[in-house]
Amino acid sequence: MNLTYVIGIVASIVVIILGMAIKIDILASPIVFDFKIENVLNFFDAASIFITIGCTIAVVVASFPADTLKCIPKHIKVILNAKKFDPMYYIDQLVELAQTARKNGLLSLEEKANEQNDPFFKQAIMLIVDANDPDKVRGILENDIECMSARHEDAASMYDKASSVAPAFGMVGTLVGLINMLKGMSLDAGGASSLGQDMGTALITTLYGCVLAHIFFGPIANNLRIRDQEEVLCKQIIVEGIMSIQSGENPKFLREKLLTYMGQDVRTEDSSKKEKSE
Repeated sequence: MNLTYVIGIVASIVVIILGMAIKIDILASPIVFDFKIENVLNFFDAASIFITIGCTIAVVVASFPADTLKCIPKHIKVILNAKKFDPMYYIDQLVELAQTARKNGLLSLEEKANEQNDPFFKQAIMLIVDANDPDKVRGILENDIECMSARHEDAASMYDKASSVAPAFGMVGTLVGLINMLKGMSLDAGGASSLGQDMGTALITTLYGCVLAHIFFGPIANNLRIRDQEEVLCKQIIVEGIMSIQSGENPKFLREKLLTYMGQDVRTEDSSKKEKSE
């Protein structure tokens, strides 16, 4: 479970609700806290929900193909799950492969390839087992990474689109409320009874637009890009490791080479583990 995402979203919602329900008089002595949960109902407006949420969803549907839209449940699953890609796992695997290849040759890696659950890792191993040209192997793998990252960016851009149009339709709702309010003011005295409701719609739609953009859609897009960066890093490590194995580099040197992709704290921790094992 991606706890930081869940905690952040829940905390944002709780803070907003508390802000709606609490009134604080700092001039009183002692300071007066007035908590009324019924005040939250003041911020519920069916017309605002209909305009902001409905139009945002409609524009997103109009802006992206069905193949992208049907992946929304998959996107939510990705950001809710804990970190899936562990660079150190791939470094350890690549060093082990390098040791096997150094002892038994590249053909001995075919069995190791069949044990891999990661399709990209398996493909990379099989490319060098089949004795393909190193430049072609690197070209195929790097092209795979670029295409994957482009697909991920398309997914994140859908939530960027929703994040940008939600406040816009909040402003549309504001205009709708203001127009209705002005129309009511131009009528006889009986029309003044709807001014409060119209003004409420005008203001609440802007609130809904900002909440949708910055609490829901924005974090989803950001988390998808973070997941993409994690996956790209692991695949870059795989590419560099596989090319080094094909060229016959020393496994110890390979480990040091791949650790350059990691932060200094990870390198220090890895060195400490090696010293203890020795």
